[in-house]
Formats: sequence, C-alpha cells, structure tokens
Amino acid sequence: MEQALQKARNWYASRGWQMFPFQEEMIRHYLAGNNGILNAPTGSGKTLAMWIPMLLTALVEGEQSSKSAKGLQVIWITPLRALSQDILQATRSATAEMGLDWRIETRTGDTSSSQKQKQKRSMPQGLITTPESLHVLFASKGHAKLFKDLKLIVVDEWHELLGSKRGVQMELAIGHLRNLSPNVRIWGISATIGNIDQAMDVLLGSAKQERPYQLVQANIQKRIEVQSLLPDTIERFPWSGHLGITMVDKIIPILKQSRSTLIFTNTRAQCEIWYQVLLDAYPDFAGIIAMHHGAIDRKLRNWVEDALHNEQLKVVVCTSSLDLGVDFRPVETIIQIGGPKGVARFVQRAGRSGHRPGALSKIYFVPTHSLELIEAAALREAVANKVIESRVPVVQAHDVLLQYLVSLAVADGFKPEAVYQEVTQTYCFQDLSREEYNWMLDFLTTGGKSLFAYENYHKIEIEEDGTYKVNNKQIARQHRLSIGTIVSDISMTIKYVKGGRLGTVEESFVSGLKPGDIFWFSGRPLELVKIRNTDVLVRRSKSTKGKVPRWMGARMLLSSQLADLYRQQLDSFLDGDRSHEELERLVPLFQRQQQWSTIPRKEECLVESIRSREGHHLFIYPFEGRVVHEILGTLMAYRIAQLQPMSFSIAMNDYGFELLSDQEIPFEEALEAGLFSTENLSADISYAINQTEMVSRRFREIAHISGLLFKGYPGKVIKSKHLQASAALLFKIFKEYDPENLLLQQAHRETLDHQIDESRLHKALKRLSSQRLLLTEPPKFTPFCFPIMVDRLRERLSSEKLVNRVKKMQLQLEKY
Repeated sequence: MEQALQKARNWYASRGWQMFPFQEEMIRHYLAGNNGILNAPTGSGKTLAMWIPMLLTALVEGEQSSKSAKGLQVIWITPLRALSQDILQATRSATAEMGLDWRIETRTGDTSSSQKQKQKRSMPQGLITTPESLHVLFASKGHAKLFKDLKLIVVDEWHELLGSKRGVQMELAIGHLRNLSPNVRIWGISATIGNIDQAMDVLLGSAKQERPYQLVQANIQKRIEVQSLLPDTIERFPWSGHLGITMVDKIIPILKQSRSTLIFTNTRAQCEIWYQVLLDAYPDFAGIIAMHHGAIDRKLRNWVEDALHNEQLKVVVCTSSLDLGVDFRPVETIIQIGGPKGVARFVQRAGRSGHRPGALSKIYFVPTHSLELIEAAALREAVANKVIESRVPVVQAHDVLLQYLVSLAVADGFKPEAVYQEVTQTYCFQDLSREEYNWMLDFLTTGGKSLFAYENYHKIEIEEDGTYKVNNKQIARQHRLSIGTIVSDISMTIKYVKGGRLGTVEESFVSGLKPGDIFWFSGRPLELVKIRNTDVLVRRSKSTKGKVPRWMGARMLLSSQLADLYRQQLDSFLDGDRSHEELERLVPLFQRQQQWSTIPRKEECLVESIRSREGHHLFIYPFEGRVVHEILGTLMAYRIAQLQPMSFSIAMNDYGFELLSDQEIPFEEALEAGLFSTENLSADISYAINQTEMVSRRFREIAHISGLLFKGYPGKVIKSKHLQASAALLFKIFKEYDPENLLLQQAHRETLDHQIDESRLHKALKRLSSQRLLLTEPPKFTPFCFPIMVDRLRERLSSEKLVNRVKKMQLQLEKY
C-alpha cells in the first residue's frame, strides 16, 4: 500500500501538483477493494483521483501491458458524449506516464461503425462510453465475453444521471455487469448533490450489502464569487426577457478583458439569440466567438471545444452541453444569462471557471428582468451556505426494464428467473413483484391482454430450453436503433444544398416553414430551399431577420430550495438588510410595489385584485416556480368555478399566477369553501387540468422507451403526427380493454410525480393555507404583477408588437 501511495505522490509531483488528502484516501479505499462514491467539488482533481488508484492496482497485479491485461478492464460512464474526448485525453496521458501500455478508447453515438467492430473483436483495456452505448453492447451476440475480465465500473457525474431514466439504465447495467464479472468494483463520482447517502444506495443496490463501501469526500472549500451585472436604472414595471438584451453593453467589456469566456443560457433558442446579439453589438468578435448546444453537428461542437481550449476562441455561447468537463482545463470567465432555476446547476456552471484545485471560480449573473435580481441574491446566499438540491431517484420504470429485457433477448437470450434475481437487486426494481414481472414477460411474448392479435408485438419467443430470445431479424434491428431513454421530437438534419451538415432541428419547427422562409441556426441566417425526406436543405441568406428554432424541453423547474431562499430575500429586504447589492438596487421597484400594494413576508401570501378594461384580475404570489404555478392556477380556477360558473384566462411566471375573468371573482367566498385545501386534491386536479390528456402525452414517451413505437430507420423516419396517432390509439386501447396495463399505470404515476409534481403541489397548498393572506386592491398594475401580464401578452403578439405594447403600458403606469 505505502509503495503504491509513494508512486502516486511521485507522479503528482512530476506534474507540479501536490496530492490532496482525499486523493490519498481514495487510493487506500480502492486498493482495499471497496465500492463507493467520490464526492469532490468541480475542479478539485476528482477524475484523476479515481483513475490513478485503478492504474496502481494494475501495476501491483502485474497487468501493466496490453498482453498481461487482456480484454476490457474498466468502463467509464459519462452522461455527455461531449465529455468523452476530454476524459480520453486525461486518462491516456496518466496511463502512459504511470508506465502502463493500455489502450484507452471511446464508444459513443459518434464512434464510427468500423471502430465499433474493431472493439468487439478486441476490446481496449479502458472504455469511455455512455449509458445508451453500453446497453447497445448488451444487445450484441456473445457480449458476456467482452465483460468477463472487467475490474471497475466508474459512473462519472452520477448526480446528472440520478433521478432520470438514464440513471435506471445504469442501475440495470451495473446489476448485469456484476453478474458477468462478480468481483467488479463500482464507484460513482459526484460534485454537487444534496442526498449523497441515497445516491450511494441507488448506485450500489444490493452490492452495498455484499462488499464494503465508502464515501470519500474532499475537504476542499470551493471558492465561488458571484457578481451580478446591475442595470444603470431599474424599471419600475419590469417585463420578462427584456433586461437581458439591454445588458449587452455591460457584458462586452468583460469579454474583452478575459482570455476565454463561457456564456451559459438556459435554452438552445436563447443561445442562438444571444450569439447574434453579441455579434451585432460588437462585430469585431467575428471569428473568435462561437456557440455550442446539443442540436449543432458533432464535428462543429468538437471544433468549438478544441478551439476554446487552444485559445483560438475568446467567447462561446452555450447551453448545458458544456455544464460538465474534465479537471485542469480552465476557462477564465463564466456568465449566466437569466436565473438557472437551481443551485446545483449554478454551482456546476460556476465551476467551469478556475477549474483547478484551489482556484477561485467567478460567475457573472445577468438578469433577464428586474425581479431576477432577487434570484441572484438568493443564489449568492445558497452558495455561501452550501445549499444543494437533492435528486429524487426513479422507481418502477417498467418501460426501461422492458427495453432491457428485449436487449438481452436480442443478444443471446435470457432465463427469466436469473434476470429477475438480477433486476430486483437494483434500487429501482427492488419492489418488483413476481406478478408484475410475469406480466412483462407475457407482454413481450404474446402482446398481453390487448395486443395478442398483432404478431409484431410478439417480440420474444420461448425456446425449448426455456430461453427467452428474439429470433426475428427485423425486430432485432429496430430494437438496436431504439435503445435509449431520451425521447424528443423527430429530428431533421439541416444541410446546405451543396453539402455540409449543420446540425438538427425538430420536425415541429420545420413543419411551420415554407420554401423561402428565413431562420437562424448555429449563428447563420438560412433560407429554406426544400425538405427532402428527413433533410432540411438550406442556403445562406443575407437577411438580418428570421425565426429562431424552438426545441422541446425548454421549461426548467425552479427548485424548492431556491424558491424558499427567494422568499427569504424578501424578508431580508423588509427587515432593512441591504447587504446584497441586488436588493439595494431594487429599492425603487420595491417602493412602488409598497406604495400601491405590499411586499409579503415568508409567512404571508400576497393576493392582488385589480379591475381593468380587460376584466377582473386576481394575482396570487406563492413564489414556487412557473411549473407549479401552472397547475396551481388551473386548480384555483376550477375550484372557484364550482362556486360560480365562469371562464378564466391563466398566466404565470416563477413568482405568481394570474386569473383573469370578465366577471368579478368571488375570492373570499372561495377561501371559505377551501380554495387552498388539500382535500380531494387528486380528484380536483384530474377534473381541472384534463389529466387524461396529460397522461396520454406522458404515455407517448413510455411507449417509445418500451418499444411499442418505432421512429423509423435512418433517412426514413416516421412523421411525428403518425407516431402521435399510434401512441394515442395504443393509449385508448389500453384504457378501454386493459386498464391494469403496467405501462398505463406508469403513465398515470409519472404524470402525478413529475409533470404535476403532486407532492410539491400538496406542500405548496399546505403552506398557503397556513400563511396570513394579504389581500390588496391596487389602483393600477404593480411591479410584481406586470411581468405576469407580459407573459400572457407574449402568447398573442409577435416580439416587435410586444415590445411596443409593453413600452406603452409602462408609460401609462409611470404617469399614474
């Protein structure tokens, strides 16, 4: 042990580094044969802390060459393909310098078919891959031989996978690999997570009882400095989406002074817009600014990443596609556009700056409207107090298990009893009953109670020896093309007429275009020439105006921890605390709010009742986030309408929601009748929000993952409207003829748990019912309600008309 530790110290010293105590602790626990999680701040050296112990073990066991260490020794799972090349360079360098002659390679969706075939013939000692690519390997013939010598599974950025169906994929993969190589070690790496003990339970499953496990934590205080870019003047009537763009003149000096800057946006559309805004404001950035998001072609993204590291690029506007990265590849400056909606996401992004041990991470916060300055103060408080959100693990994901069973059947087949013992060792399926498992086997072999008449749903055959196997080559091919749990709209490839691939855009956006229309993509104005199969053929345009694509999944949930801190900031202001400069700058806005209405304390709920030419407005401010307010507003409208038949328009933002009606709203009568009550909550939600439609939409995703729907072959995809029709038909069949169908039940459960988030809604109602209500009747629209109204107008007006309408409204209110 001491000899191995000294070798590690010498290696770190050769690079001019000193080994941290947690890196030494990691070596001790790994060499002792333990499983566990390595928890360390971004940029502290956790990647090498995990890799070096594995290399030392190989040296101790005399497996330093490719000849002595035959076959695959370590699988390194990364949640993002973009990380694989960075990890590859770091691990290859360390491996060679430690004296090991090992092959380290990547295997992702970007790996060529020829390279994949070479790997299957002769696996490298180290393989860096993704959950999806690993499951594709499971669906290959003779895959058990590939993993028989496996020594280590590393799940990098475990917090990014936990709480998603990709995390369930990893649980199933770990269980399978443990069966193929019983002595394999299992380690997760995580930087920002609030429920680390539960994360250990989910990662290890039953392995937690079979082998010693250890949580290795770095006692390193990551220094993060948060600086808000404050506007010169604060609008007394802010509106969402406006202030961010006007702050561009304050951003440009920061970009000029920095060698390299990442500008994080929350959506791909926002990324496209900000890239163009920066170029328009400062044309000299041409050639040294680029953008990076998941829809841009992989080759272009690779070029951007390399150019940034080589300092060819000065600025990259990006999304979460660059949230994660490898140690010791620092970027000097980070800018966050708009509220990140979560502390962990904000800390992760801040860590891209000063991405090395002991360095200061500095992040600039740019509000997109005035009230987001409160969120900036809340984030500063969260960073100071180390408040990090937990990730709730997924349980009973039957769609993922069905996909996994078909993968095993496509390969060499499986014996049901052995697989049942394997999957019930995972956290997700620890409560899977025999009856549920037998239902799944019957569903895959006969189509179950409702699909038995359709042969294409008889995917698996039972052979004479009891092996469950897929023998149909078409079913096998379709399954391999469908492996994964990330479901999105049909993607169409953007290409120049004369060749050259730019990336992908969703079919739902393209369907609204006609030849000659201009749209922006990857910083380029493009003219649509024609659509050919799944290719969107374009040519460059000289136009300065055009549409910006919108991608699915743009909504971000405000975390409950950040929402709570937001309410605390209002308390701090009312108590006279001006320690945060953001709150000090908001004094004019708050004064106008207090003049016409009031500002609620944490134990209070503000309700504003206003009458205008549009009708009767009721604004309620729970400060729980847009997604919760969407359901809460609909629920409130339903309950009020039970007292008095009336129709509502509903609008919301992260701070509150609006009910608008042409009749006077009987709010106080509704309160007495239990407006905020949690009684009959599930039933009221079902009636209020057309839950059947929400369940139906959720079922589409489950149908894709479980293999009920096939999107088509490369270049011959099935149109989204046909897939939606097929999903709707299956949903109707199950609902009418097979109500006990596990996939249908899963759709109901996920709708309540994820889309509606009934648990959080229940907590919000309990809090509202216990708070003191501040019912005010302002003479005009207040600063708090103004951005909610703008969100409602945005649905009806183009962006140019919206700007003019908002300015007119602001002037009218200022005169009052």
